Amino acid sequence: MNENSSLRIPATRLRMTYLIIIVILLIFIGRLFSLQIIQGESYRQIADDNRFDDVSIPAQRGVIYDRNDFQLVRNIPEYRVMVTPALLPDSNAEKELIYRRISGLTGVPLDQEGPIAAPCIPGRGVLQLINEGLTNRPFDAWPIACDVDETVARVLREEQIDLPGVSVIAVPVRDYTTGELTAAMVGYMGPIPAGLADYYEELGFLKERDKIGYAGIEVGYLGMYQEILAGQNGLKLVERDVAGQYLRDVGTFTQPIPGNNMRLTIDTRLQAAAETALRNRMDFINRYSGEERTPLGVVIAMNPQTGEILAMVSLPTYENNRFARFIPQDYYQQLEDDTRGSPLTNHAIASEFPPGSTFKMVTAVGALNEEVITPDRKLFDPGKITIENKYFPQDPGKAKDFICWKREGHGDVDFVHGIAWSCNVYFYKIGGGYPGEIEDGGLGVTGINTYAPALGYGAPLGIDLPGEEDGLIPDEDWKRINLGENWSTGDTYNTVVGQGFVAATPLQVLTSIATIANGGRVMWPHIIQEVLDGEGNIIQRYEPCVLWDIGDGVLTPLEEIGANCPTMPAELREFVQNSRSESPDVLVDPAVIELAQAGMHLVVTDPDGTAYGRADLETISSAGKTGTGEFCDQVVYQQGLCKPGEWPTHSWYVAYAPFENPEIAVVAFVYYGGEGAITSGPIVRQVLEAYFEIKSIDAARAQ
Repeated sequence: MNENSSLRIPATRLRMTYLIIIVILLIFIGRLFSLQIIQGESYRQIADDNRFDDVSIPAQRGVIYDRNDFQLVRNIPEYRVMVTPALLPDSNAEKELIYRRISGLTGVPLDQEGPIAAPCIPGRGVLQLINEGLTNRPFDAWPIACDVDETVARVLREEQIDLPGVSVIAVPVRDYTTGELTAAMVGYMGPIPAGLADYYEELGFLKERDKIGYAGIEVGYLGMYQEILAGQNGLKLVERDVAGQYLRDVGTFTQPIPGNNMRLTIDTRLQAAAETALRNRMDFINRYSGEERTPLGVVIAMNPQTGEILAMVSLPTYENNRFARFIPQDYYQQLEDDTRGSPLTNHAIASEFPPGSTFKMVTAVGALNEEVITPDRKLFDPGKITIENKYFPQDPGKAKDFICWKREGHGDVDFVHGIAWSCNVYFYKIGGGYPGEIEDGGLGVTGINTYAPALGYGAPLGIDLPGEEDGLIPDEDWKRINLGENWSTGDTYNTVVGQGFVAATPLQVLTSIATIANGGRVMWPHIIQEVLDGEGNIIQRYEPCVLWDIGDGVLTPLEEIGANCPTMPAELREFVQNSRSESPDVLVDPAVIELAQAGMHLVVTDPDGTAYGRADLETISSAGKTGTGEFCDQVVYQQGLCKPGEWPTHSWYVAYAPFENPEIAVVAFVYYGGEGAITSGPIVRQVLEAYFEIKSIDAARAQ
């Protein structure tokens, strides 16, 4: 009895054991409840995140046409040979055969060490590329050879059954059908920069795959055309195993939305004619001088009634097709190193030069409108005048000579012949004043700073391309702030003829003359005509837009500049307004504009006109203005060419036709090109002739 009692477990111990078991069970049940019920959704989400993966489906980028539906930019397939490392055979011998086969067909070295770089950048061998894929994402296809020939791609696809792990895909890439001809306008694309990665990833882009516009229309002002062309990437949900291998698609797809297409205002035929005329003239100058004397030039053609850009040539340029797959470091560096020509710069809108005598139209319009001069009053040009160059009112000044380009002088000159003959002395007198003839300082620098902005100088015009510069119309405050000097009388004399500190883009020079040609309307210069969907339907049309009108008798406030332009992008309207501190609009008598037109008509019709016999057309009436802009940059300074009175010169000519009802205005600029009439005049004439010839051909075809 006592022995059995000693073998019996005490009830207290049993109760304690049961209690412990119950507590443990409660803990497990509670933990299980927490994991399954309370935190179940959270852990289920973690598990799903490990199993499921969002896969981005690239959207097709929109294409670009010229005004006649000639395709300037398209998407073509680029064939890539891919290898999925995890799917390669286990046998090293079989792998070796596959590697050699890929190398033999694609030309990629079998075994070559090289720096790690982005996919499709040459320099590494097949073995190194596959090892990169094996290390990073073994179940993802890894690019081994890019841009392979279509025949090679077909061969590898036929042999895929014998090449496990090898695949061939087609990736859309940009093909710029006109290449260098339109590169300055169309631009190019590149990888998403690290600084913009977060922004574009929020929009659904993949940093390692997708590209964005870098220049030209491919990006547009502030990226507005990048958004239109890019579309919206799609998305699908896939399930992967623990090793990352694809198992199946899950759930619904978000289909990609293709980018919209664009139709430009450019006529490719006129663009080619302008490029040929400019390039031939530049080549002639360089051959004749025995050196690369003129490294750059510009031609722009515009419809002065609408602001549509018909052609825009900037030389030197670049081959944007070389950037279509990746941006080659050596080629890009070569372009960057050309600091004189700056091929990556669109000189039509992003470079500033002294406008020379083309700027005299500002002085002419301002002086006549302010009644500094009357149309019939004649001023005498002896070939040289001497003024007292003063820096402040009580300054006795020092004598300074100002000469006319015609050293013997033009004699008596009235308003229209002052323009026709581009008489420097005439414009010195009406612009800066001259004792005994034009009192009170003529139009003066204040007047210049009133009428130059009115004709489009001194601030961006809002063209829908990136990189537009604002030019410079100097005044007393600008010189004091930037140079620490007072304004002098001589500064005014230089300014009124487009020299000294005055700087303008070729687009601004063209706009000033186009404004006079159309009666005073400053048109919004634009290069996009329409945005189209994939079916060719018009989504958005950019209508002609008057920014302000100097001849309508109404002053447009700054906040209303472009306000009557419903299709002008709001970003550009704000850009134009914010670039100015006050409204550029002025009230100009229409008779003043007509007289300015008459003077430019004499430029090509008067036997003594500066462009007579060089830029006039045989059967079409025209009007124009020559310009020879003196300059002194680092290159010519080092050559000892910056001598007073003998500075090297840029060549300008700007014209419009027909004179009675202008359809086209053209500007040609040649860096270090010499006299405007001699160098740029024939370029503009050839472009005008090409325009009217193309017009007649189109009319004949339409019949």
